[in-house]
Amino acid sequence: MRVSQKSWPLKQPLKFAFAELHSIDVLTVELDSGAARGRGEGIGVFFHGDNPEKGAIELAAFEKGFGSQVAVEAALGGLKSYAARNALDCALWDLRCKEASTSIHEMIGAPAGTIQTFQTISLDAPGAMAAAAEKVTGPRLKLKVDAPRIVDQVRAVRQVRGDAILMADANQDLSFERLREVAPALAKLNLIMLEQPLTAGEDADLAGFQSPIPLCADESCFTVSALEGLAGLYDAVNIKLDKTGGLTGALALLAEARRLGFDVLVGCMAGTSLSMAPALALATMCDFADLDGPLLLADDYDNAARYVDGTVYPPPKEFWG
Repeated sequence: MRVSQKSWPLKQPLKFAFAELHSIDVLTVELDSGAARGRGEGIGVFFHGDNPEKGAIELAAFEKGFGSQVAVEAALGGLKSYAARNALDCALWDLRCKEASTSIHEMIGAPAGTIQTFQTISLDAPGAMAAAAEKVTGPRLKLKVDAPRIVDQVRAVRQVRGDAILMADANQDLSFERLREVAPALAKLNLIMLEQPLTAGEDADLAGFQSPIPLCADESCFTVSALEGLAGLYDAVNIKLDKTGGLTGALALLAEARRLGFDVLVGCMAGTSLSMAPALALATMCDFADLDGPLLLADDYDNAARYVDGTVYPPPKEFWG
């Protein structure tokens, strides 16, 4: 096993309700069986105190016991770092695919093909967000919004992009009172979904609320264990492999979300095409995709995913899966 870390600069700062990012730090895991090599990338969940550095330290402590694939699989459940679990799990999937000469789509039973992704508009003043939206050629836009300006931000973008499918992400910035106040106006602006309006843990405030726009849980939904408590409160859940601990956990969350009647958005913590590749395979079984991470970066891997006007062409299986 080889573990490495790298910082990938963003083209421009990515702002949202509680943070501003200038680069994305990643943890990369490579597994070599002698016959094949598998790779995976994890970023972690920084708002839970996790990052690639912590993941690398934890993997180093486990590494001596990683003598076989069986040992690696057994160790996954004991890892606390989201970044470490995601990178290691996805490296295992890639290794299995290459050893079996089978695509990831065949292995997980997912349709192959392109997907349509939302493209992110960073949090800013309404006019600046509208200007940014005018430059995006794809039809699906995800707006990073905040509580005081949310209606003005969505309205400004809608005025210049009447053609676009708009989703907004509040990143926990709204109170329930503010949500109730702005929801009718957002519905009139044809917003198709509002992601994580309330602080995680305050989800019960939504009980009985008949929202005129669909609500999606993100920070409130990490793994299968969270879903029962979100049923009846949210219409959709956002699956991110860094939250679920890799593709294995994401597949389990998708299955249970479908059983409970949720729509499913597959998202990301930004990242390179190595982060996107397993999520792109999952996306063909989901309702929405927010997998524009590489578009936010100043650079990406060679032979990576291709983005054309919001359509994503997955990287070749030689790259991953």
